[in-house]
Amino acid sequence: MKPFIDFKGKVMPLDRINVDTDQIIPKQFLKRIERTGFGQFLFYDWRFNDDGSPNQEFILNNPAYIDCEILLARDNFGSGSSREHAPWALSDYGFKVIISLSFADIFYNNCFKNGMLPIILPSDDIDYLFDNAFKKKGYCIDVILSQEILKDDFGWTAAIKIDSYRKKCLLEGLDDIAITLQLLDDINKYEEIHTTRQP
Repeated sequence: MKPFIDFKGKVMPLDRINVDTDQIIPKQFLKRIERTGFGQFLFYDWRFNDDGSPNQEFILNNPAYIDCEILLARDNFGSGSSREHAPWALSDYGFKVIISLSFADIFYNNCFKNGMLPIILPSDDIDYLFDNAFKKKGYCIDVILSQEILKDDFGWTAAIKIDSYRKKCLLEGLDDIAITLQLLDDINKYEEIHTTRQP
């Protein structure tokens, strides 16, 4: 997992509530065995018409929001099934941060495990960000995880609260496997002792 680096990114406003994991990545695309390649299917049923042509009314197909790294959503993002493919698809598409009023618990946890930062903000801040993302071309915010701060170029700032362990893992690029490997010496010592006692 790559370390999370503080950055300034464009905001894409997805003005919908209760976006569930089946909408993020529909079930027919879950046959891949690797974590990559899911971005092309992100929000597939919303992005494309029945004939396969792009739905020009959907936000991801709007040229003004190309190369956005921050996804802004309404309440209860990531609900539904616990499929980890949902954060895989979002990350593969290019999103590093998701901002919402609230997240489904399993999706929220899966984001951290896959190097993405989910941020919960109060409704006033969410409304402010949506207003700017729609009205200001190329609207960006600074995501400063190291200091737990968000800010824009218009004087807005917001403090964010991230669990210290999750913050450390993101900043250092540590997933569950990497964390385990940090204990490899202790694991090997245990195995040696265990083998001696129970050959």
